[in-house]
Amino acid sequence: MCDTLNVKYDIVPIKPMYQGIYDAIKPILNSIEPNSKDVTLENLQARVRGVILMAIANRKNALVLSTGNKSESATGYSTLYGDMVGGFSVICDVPKTLVYELAKWRNTQSETIPERIIQRAPSAELAPGQVDQDSLPPYDILDQIIEAMVINDKSSNEISAESGLGKEEIEKTSRLLKISEFKRRQAALGPKISKRSFFSGWNVPVTHKFKY
Repeated sequence: MCDTLNVKYDIVPIKPMYQGIYDAIKPILNSIEPNSKDVTLENLQARVRGVILMAIANRKNALVLSTGNKSESATGYSTLYGDMVGGFSVICDVPKTLVYELAKWRNTQSETIPERIIQRAPSAELAPGQVDQDSLPPYDILDQIIEAMVINDKSSNEISAESGLGKEEIEKTSRLLKISEFKRRQAALGPKISKRSFFSGWNVPVTHKFKY
């Protein structure tokens, strides 16, 4: 895709930096092995990536674009100071399913995005074989729930009764939406394309006991 768009890119290995940080904090990580499938180490990888990107941006007087979409913001499926780094979030109000639709539409204008990028399972690429659906409901279901809750102010019971979606997936999404507000407060700003984005019209208290 970079070749198609004639975009310059560099490859910067994160392993040496990741290993150095791991070695420095290993005594207080309670014997977590460096190749363990552990969220602490997964997030460490994302934060190393963020440090590299910000360093390049500083040097080049450039702006890092945050890659998060609305589905990830809603569920907190992102790493503070990791993949959330950046000064502007281009697709922050775009649900994941719409991201795919836009990608497919773009290819109708000219072949730009390789089909394998669109077809492969979404992954944070922080652990071997990791895919987003290990942690989240399928995006086509997740985005329906997010739209019902965020855009249309529906409760879990209303969504369950009206949509026929699984109660477990609805409750899980509702919980993630509630506990992820603190991340959204620290996210890069971006454009609003829906009736209600997380930057305008959606501000809830940052407390786990708050209910809506």
